[in-house]
Parts: sequence; C-alpha cells; structure tokens
Amino acid sequence: MAHARARISDHPVHPMLVVLPLGLWVAALIFDLVEAATGNAMWGTLAFWNIVGGIIGALAAAGPGLADYLSLDGRARRLGTWHMVLNLAAVALFSVNAVLRMQLPAGSRWPLLLSIVGVLSVLVAGWLGGEMVYAERVGVAEPAERGQGRPRRVA
Repeated sequence: MAHARARISDHPVHPMLVVLPLGLWVAALIFDLVEAATGNAMWGTLAFWNIVGGIIGALAAAGPGLADYLSLDGRARRLGTWHMVLNLAAVALFSVNAVLRMQLPAGSRWPLLLSIVGVLSVLVAGWLGGEMVYAERVGVAEPAERGQGRPRRVA
C-alpha cells in the first residue's frame, strides 16, 4: 500500500480537493446545455466562471496529486500516469474552452463540445483514481495500520 504523501493527519489531501473542479466543470456542462436549449447567454456566462473556478481548483489539486504519484509503483503507477494525463488534458481543454468563450461569437457550439469532452475526460480519470484507491489500496490505511481492535469514537 502506498501512503499518500500529501495528507492532513491520516487523510489524503488530493481526494479532498478534486471535488471542487469536478463539481464546477459538471455544472459548467449543465449550464452550457441549458444555454443551448434556451438561447439565454446568462447560462454561458455562468459556465465560463465555473470553468475558471474549476481550472483554479484543478491546479490546487495537482500539487498534492503529484506528490502522491511520486510514491507509486507497479500497476498503481500505471493507473496514476493515465489518471494524471487525462486530468491534465481536461485542464488544457477547459483552458482552451475559457479562452474561446471570450473570442467566439455567441451561439458557437465549440464551448459546449469542449465541455462535453472535458467532463468525459475527468469522468474516466476519476474512475482510474477510484481504481487506485479501491483496487490498489493507494492512500488507504488498513485496519492493522490504524490500530485494529482499538475502539474509535465517532463523536
């Protein structure tokens, strides 16, 4: 089992941070779909700011993710490589998406297409991240490591 290098107490930091860009980018895609259905440009503006926030959040999650990646080997390292590549591709796609939104005329379908491809990329990357945790036990403290048999208080 590979311990997460970036952690607070025994809790890995990377999984805590990835929810922000994931949520913002999925919301951006939803807003793009609403804009396409209604023609109301306000939804495209909301999508733009969600994309910008997602890029910032992804960059914040990348540092702890890289620190954890450097501790991996074997199958976990191969999964981690693809996880990282797909997430970096998503950051690049959403960065291009944000820039194009400022340059393309209203009604262009390129931002919607890039949002779809970007969200698909992070969905696959997230699945790979889950595979690292649940199949390869990356960042998981096993019962023996937590002091098995010692009662834990929840509250």
